[in-house]
Amino acid sequence: MSADAEPILAVEAVEAVYGGVVLALRGVGLTVRAGGISALLGANGAGKSTTLKAISGLIRSERGRVTAGRIRWRGTDIVDADPSRLVAEGLVQVLEGRHVFPQLTVEQNLVSGAYVRGAASAEIAEDLERIYAWFPRLKVRRAAKAGYTSGGEQQMVAIGRALMTRPKLVLLDEPSMGLAPIIVEEIFEIVRQLNREAGVSFLLAEQNAHLALRYADHAHLLENGRVVAEGPAADLAGRDDVAASYLGGGEPAVRPRRRRPAPSIQPDIGP
Repeated sequence: MSADAEPILAVEAVEAVYGGVVLALRGVGLTVRAGGISALLGANGAGKSTTLKAISGLIRSERGRVTAGRIRWRGTDIVDADPSRLVAEGLVQVLEGRHVFPQLTVEQNLVSGAYVRGAASAEIAEDLERIYAWFPRLKVRRAAKAGYTSGGEQQMVAIGRALMTRPKLVLLDEPSMGLAPIIVEEIFEIVRQLNREAGVSFLLAEQNAHLALRYADHAHLLENGRVVAEGPAADLAGRDDVAASYLGGGEPAVRPRRRRPAPSIQPDIGP
């Protein structure tokens, strides 16, 4: 896709408020191109989750609302759109925290994602096999209650359920939170595979900037509800200010040398 092509998602100068008093977003702007992986980076409380919920419409379920700006999904303003309509149109959010229906089986959780589009039984069976090909571990655990699966498996269930809607864009909120590094790598590799093989676009809200910049092609950096930097992921990863503040757990990219203890001074007692 050419650089001047219309983005699949465009967020323009968006402000959002919770409870009518707490200003959470202050003029946020970002774009996601079809077939791309964009990362939304920032520390805890920077506004990443609020940005995703403003896009998906779920912010209204938390007494929040967009008070200024525009959010255009495939060219149409969706600030006041119903979240279920957006899911049916191909925009779906995977919430932070691995939300599953704990008393339903893994497979029942996955199938629930197909109900939004009114899929026929044959379509559901076809999509299930596709999900199991991407997440082989879920096929093994298909009959287990989701609440008794591991954290990594629950994250896979949440992503798989979203994929059962046949999305064009997935808003993925903090996929690495609380998971072992080896599981995180597995999930991000699956995201890359989905992007390349199925053409699914992703907007990843992620506190682990080092990881997200490895997999994204574009990134936006949030601070206190504002976008303070954006550009190709490789360019942001190479910037000294980004590296110092957000890579390596917030430690500077080049650590200062440790000071050597000053040599002890012996008194000159002479002969």
